Amino acid sequence: MRVLTLILGVTVLLVVTTVVIVLRHDPREPPIAKVSPTVRTVKPSPSPSADPCGTPKTSDPTPYPVTGFWVVPSDDPDPCTWRHQFEGVHQAGGDTVVRFGFEFTPRQVDDSGRILTAPDYLHPKKVPVPDDAYAKCAEDGLTCAQAAQKDLKAANPGNQINSTFVYATDERFGSHVFRCPSMEHQIVVGNSVFYRLLLPADGTDDAACDFSKGRDYDLILVKGAARDSLSDLLDLGDRFDIKVFPALPIAPRDLDTYQADTRYIGPLSGLTRRVLQDYGYRFKNRKSLGGFYQSYELGIRDWPDPSTVGTLQVYRAQHRVVDETLPGKPVLVSPYVDARRKVAFSSTPTEVGEGFRILARNGVDIIAPQDGRGSGKMALFWPNWTNRPVDKRLEPVVGKTTYAKAYYAGTRSYFQAMSKARDELAQDGVNVQLWANLEAFQPTAAGRCGDQGSRGSIDKPRMDAQVTLAGPYVSKIISYMWSGFYTCGSPSLSEQIAKDWKRPIPIGVKRQKRQIQDGMEITGYRLGDARVGIAWGKLEHPRQVDSAKVGWHDTTPIEGLPRGAEKIWIPVDWATIPKNTWVRVDVSAPDGRKAAEPVYYYNGV
Repeated sequence: MRVLTLILGVTVLLVVTTVVIVLRHDPREPPIAKVSPTVRTVKPSPSPSADPCGTPKTSDPTPYPVTGFWVVPSDDPDPCTWRHQFEGVHQAGGDTVVRFGFEFTPRQVDDSGRILTAPDYLHPKKVPVPDDAYAKCAEDGLTCAQAAQKDLKAANPGNQINSTFVYATDERFGSHVFRCPSMEHQIVVGNSVFYRLLLPADGTDDAACDFSKGRDYDLILVKGAARDSLSDLLDLGDRFDIKVFPALPIAPRDLDTYQADTRYIGPLSGLTRRVLQDYGYRFKNRKSLGGFYQSYELGIRDWPDPSTVGTLQVYRAQHRVVDETLPGKPVLVSPYVDARRKVAFSSTPTEVGEGFRILARNGVDIIAPQDGRGSGKMALFWPNWTNRPVDKRLEPVVGKTTYAKAYYAGTRSYFQAMSKARDELAQDGVNVQLWANLEAFQPTAAGRCGDQGSRGSIDKPRMDAQVTLAGPYVSKIISYMWSGFYTCGSPSLSEQIAKDWKRPIPIGVKRQKRQIQDGMEITGYRLGDARVGIAWGKLEHPRQVDSAKVGWHDTTPIEGLPRGAEKIWIPVDWATIPKNTWVRVDVSAPDGRKAAEPVYYYNGV
């Protein structure tokens, strides 16, 4: 990964190479993991000609409802990758960046004190061998594991290393990652940086640092980087007015249950505490540190006994550390939802609503469910579309069938159920935010571009439809992911947004009086002076209403909705519309550009 930092207004570039370990949905699937908008303008560099990454763009951002993105550096040799990604996110109106984390794993040590590779569970007969990533770690002619054992024995012959763990990251920590400097320290070997941490094996992480008592310890060997990526990301966040959500260390996986492995809660919590203590000292007043991302995913459902769910147990322990160490910094999770009828562990909207309540009580501050359209686990359809054939791009996932036979309900119904749960939790004093994570890809590689792997590209109309179907139920919209899915292709998705950001996107409609006149209120984005088409049943010619002439436009920020959400109202004679029928509402801009997706209202009795 390439990282950047700003020093005295001049960007100095250093290249740092790391390995990113990403856990996405299901181990059997490929990785995938309020008035008119306020305009923020990038301040040009005082010396643009000296910027090796080029002069920053200073044009106004193009506000779009999606304002947060996952980012990773690409594998190309350009050292300006991070800078360009943040600049692109800013130009698209983004204010939030989420990055993936690194896996914390138990390892075996051979008789020579060498750290061995992790077991290959896909090839169980493959024997672990010395891990080259840790081969350089040595002190006074001993491996780091041997040196740690020697020092512990010197303090008390009864001391011993119970288990060994590794954590490879592209960060460089400060001295506050150590709790016991007499036994813990940084090890620099050439260009390689390691950190030796020793925690009591009983999980207490005793601050007394009394090694004179014979006891068992866990050795955590951290492989760091020559330069700290998070410092550079926060510098970019400050520059572009973007909140950064770095990831917490990722728990090991229990391969029997595919849950987070509860056997390692103690050392995982200890590592998390040390890392966050260091953050607290180095980044305490950094505005750009938005919170933390919990990378270990789970499928949200109504768990019969949440206390037995390993991942929830890990959540509780790890998020408690965040609350104790850096209070006020929110934890973000992005669970997946599976609405498919013919798979195990799928859930109805009601069950997902119950699961949302459970998740909210496990130390989570922001829940951003994946909308599932990219993986095919969920689909974009309205309740009155259930007998329609599924989108052809979903057929490889659910077959050639109808929405009703393939899915319990559409994406919108699930977000509606979760918003209801959120509001009921608030009444009980449990405050949690509901965001939406819109998947910017297709289930298969057809139309893939660049480094998109086994997933294909989408266009802006598809993303507009996803925004519509997430509905008026979420307070922020983020998307997986910027790197590749928004930047690849000609035109790329981000370029399509830049050219077409003024197209209206309705997200909700309801019957609403204004003073004594009956009418219709439409919520959405870019609705000013919109023309509205109203149709139902087999009506041949939809009724057309020009909101600029007979309607009302309200740009007052709407509490609980993303920035830029607004309303229009138009008069409607409901007596002329049949009862118990679905009313289709199409919205077009004054220049004729029509919204990619209509909204529907059920005109009941």
